[in-house]
Amino acid sequence: MNRTALYPGSFDPITTGHVHIVERALPLFDHIVVAIGSNTQKKCRFPLEQRLRWIEAAFSQYKNVEVATYEGLTTDFCHEHHIDYLLRGVRSTTDYAYEEQLGAINRLIAPNVETVILMAAPEYTAISSTMVRELLAFGHDVRAYLPPAIRNEFD
Repeated sequence: MNRTALYPGSFDPITTGHVHIVERALPLFDHIVVAIGSNTQKKCRFPLEQRLRWIEAAFSQYKNVEVATYEGLTTDFCHEHHIDYLLRGVRSTTDYAYEEQLGAINRLIAPNVETVILMAAPEYTAISSTMVRELLAFGHDVRAYLPPAIRNEFD
């Protein structure tokens, strides 16, 4: 049995928190697809091609991690690629409430796709792409919050 999980997000940019969630999930799944979805409610700071390159660099050492992009519903991507698990990371009760609602909707439209939620380790609870973008906007060094493979791009 091949257990494949989809870890969807905008990854604008990918952070150490994102990487940590995938690394913790690797023993649970045979294959993880980290996919950039187009979110109609988000305006991204970084171009899609750059975000793809960063994710590929962050996971280059893992043969069972694949990078993809998609448009449309996440559950449609799961069906098209025979993926049975959605991987989600949460940092707070606010994140959990959002993921609980999203998981319930996903379960209604795709009962065969199971949502697996991993709680962020304490050292990653304050790290988010939004926080990184905000710090960048005010000229702060954000390298500590980014995967080592892409830190040099933020010198």
